[in-house]
Amino acid sequence: QVQLVESGGGLVQAGGFLRLSCAASGRPFGGLTMGWFRQGPGKEREFVAGIKRSGGSTYYADSVKGRFTISRDNAKNTVYLQMNSLKPEDTAVYYCAARWGDLVKAAYDYWGQGTQVTVSS
Repeated sequence: QVQLVESGGGLVQAGGFLRLSCAASGRPFGGLTMGWFRQGPGKEREFVAGIKRSGGSTYYADSVKGRFTISRDNAKNTVYLQMNSLKPEDTAVYYCAARWGDLVKAAYDYWGQGTQVTVSS
């Protein structure tokens, strides 16, 4: 089992920034591909960003490219999502997810409970 705990959400004005963190425990972090997803009001959950086990490859949804950056620190068992130039449409509950293997866009095995990000206009 892998436990994931997100932190760093909050309320920010449009144009601002936030950094989300996700701490993992329970299994060797280095074996996990990590992802961030979000679910906005009345919307389905969507992929935001993903990072392979080594951290050498990252992937982003078109809507966040150039504004968000995913990174990981395998020594700290933590994955981050730096979110810059935030827009009201980024308002959502953000979820951290993990999966075994090296595929980023595949079904994820473990999920955190989510952290709310609200961007005011």
